[in-house]
Amino acid sequence: MYLTFPITKILFHIMNYIKYLKNDIPASIVVFFVALPLCLGIALASGAPLFSGLIAGIIGGIVVGALSGSQIGVSGPAAGLAAIVFTAIGTLGGFENFLVAVVLGGAIQILFGVLRAGIIGYYFPSSVIKGMLTGIGIIIILKQIPHFFGYDADPEGDWAFFQVDGENTFSEILNAINAISPGATIIAIIGMAILILWDRVLTKKAKIFQLIQGPLVAVVVGIVFYVLTKDTQLFAISKEHLVSVPVPEDVDSFIAQFSFPNFSVIGNPEIWITAFTIALVASLETLLCVEATDKLDPDKRVTPTNRELLAQGAGNVISGFIGGLPITQVIVRSSANIQSGGKTKVSAIVHGFFLLISIIIIPTLLNKIPLSVLAAILFLVGYKLAKPALFKKMYLLGWKQFVPFMVTVVGIVFTDLLIGISLGLGVGIVVILIKSYQNSHFLHIEETDNGMDIIKMTLAEEVTFFNKGAILKELDRLSEGTYLTLDVSKTTYLDNDIIEILEDFSQKAKNRDITIKLISQRGTVENPESYIDFFNLNPKKVKPV
Repeated sequence: MYLTFPITKILFHIMNYIKYLKNDIPASIVVFFVALPLCLGIALASGAPLFSGLIAGIIGGIVVGALSGSQIGVSGPAAGLAAIVFTAIGTLGGFENFLVAVVLGGAIQILFGVLRAGIIGYYFPSSVIKGMLTGIGIIIILKQIPHFFGYDADPEGDWAFFQVDGENTFSEILNAINAISPGATIIAIIGMAILILWDRVLTKKAKIFQLIQGPLVAVVVGIVFYVLTKDTQLFAISKEHLVSVPVPEDVDSFIAQFSFPNFSVIGNPEIWITAFTIALVASLETLLCVEATDKLDPDKRVTPTNRELLAQGAGNVISGFIGGLPITQVIVRSSANIQSGGKTKVSAIVHGFFLLISIIIIPTLLNKIPLSVLAAILFLVGYKLAKPALFKKMYLLGWKQFVPFMVTVVGIVFTDLLIGISLGLGVGIVVILIKSYQNSHFLHIEETDNGMDIIKMTLAEEVTFFNKGAILKELDRLSEGTYLTLDVSKTTYLDNDIIEILEDFSQKAKNRDITIKLISQRGTVENPESYIDFFNLNPKKVKPV
């Protein structure tokens, strides 16, 4: 009996994976073509060997994909860690020393998972998560414009607004417009037309167009275009605007591309500081991505976050051991997976195998893919993340949703992912404080009799120290001789700070001839001698008698 249940469950999952192969295989191809240049670009932006980015992509797909509880998330090297990696390699004295920090960072992430720290991701407001998705969508579009026109040789991983070469996002776009490459631009436009035609028309006409995805067709057409025009003067695409995968000459040269950590430096405090930084930033970026991808998932599945931290930690330990960059779940590849119809983790795992097979068997063919075609694919991914309709929707939800959303978007576009999220979260907290301040109480003047104001103050359901200022302000404004009815009958949480304010005010009220009538779940009393005694010294809940 006890063996039957797990076997039945395993068979159910296997049948489910087989059922959705028709969705997952085409999606994995799209994710592969999106991931390949990103792995190389992020490695270049990180100042690391290009092969290290491919290792991280392979491990993120196969290992993390298999261990993760997410059905649609895709992991790999993350742009958000590029600056940390770039600095750490120089500070720690070389790439092999840095790999020790990656291994230790993965071990710390495993510890985070064991300690059930995955719940942290649920404390980020929905407006900030949507702002993160939108900001990344805008960055994807802006960063791919130069590639679309065949101008910019900067890596896709260079996501920062102000770039290491002295340029910024907008100056690169202007440079691209002033120096358009005809061949790259033409094939990018053709690729975009194929993608739109496939998405809007052909997929609705026949099932064959659902199995053979538009991005794959666009890439094949791009390779054919490059081969046919490479010897022409006008339409030839230069090598710096093609995918660049390392091409090993033999088995020994392939193995030589792997690097291994130098554990002799494990006692260096800087190694441990870098490891903890990687673990913290990678975990936070992963948890935010999990929250975002779960919102994008058409089936609305919920990813177990603690299991995700365990999977990411295991992936980073393995990646660091064989010379790979740090890994996180990444929104660009995850959203590409979702938009391409991926249904299960098979898509992420197969994309990892495609990366592995491609660098072994067909690196020369991959190096014929124009970056402008990949830019066209990423354009549509970015547009689906940052649709204009979303801005209108967030605006209609009111300023409490729109302001944190916009701050997050602008912060991500003009700084980086973590700073933008931090700014959005900070504004979200300020909004909460403002609304908490405003909603702490309701004040109503009922009548005036013989010069005496009869005022009723009703406290909210939950009153914390955030509300101290608002309540104290209203109490101090009461005139002499006022009859105050203080109603806390609906209050389920009353902070001790508020009780102390009421205790102090009762002394002032005697001097100002203010009568206080207290109404609560415990009963009604006029001018109670001690508010602290009345609430049993227990601010947790006002319990009925």
